[in-house]
Amino acid sequence: MVFTSDNFESEVLKSDLPVMVDFYADWCGPCKMLGPSVKAMEALFEGKVKIGQLNVDDNSDIAEKYNVMSIPTLIFFKNGQPVETSVGLITKETLQEKLEAFAK
Repeated sequence: MVFTSDNFESEVLKSDLPVMVDFYADWCGPCKMLGPSVKAMEALFEGKVKIGQLNVDDNSDIAEKYNVMSIPTLIFFKNGQPVETSVGLITKETLQEKLEAFAK
C-alpha cells in the first residue's frame, strides 16, 4: 500500500488494524534493499497488520510530523498513535519478528 499526505489520516491514524509505515525515498540505497522485505510482509500479515510505504520526498509534511530524520524508518502505529520506531536497514527476519510481536 502507498501512504500519502492525502490518505494518511484515513489509512493510518483511523485504521482498525495496527499499521506499519515504511518511510523511504527512491534515491535511498538501504530503502531499496528493505523494500522487497516490506512487500513480502504485506502479503504475510494481510488482515492482521496494514503495511505500506510513504515517500518522504513527496510527503515531507508527514515525515516532519513524526521526526523522520533518517531513512529507512519504520513506524508502528496502534490506535492512531506511534508505538515503536525502527531506524535503518533491518533483515527480513527481524522485520517479520517485529511484525509478529506487533500483530498480537
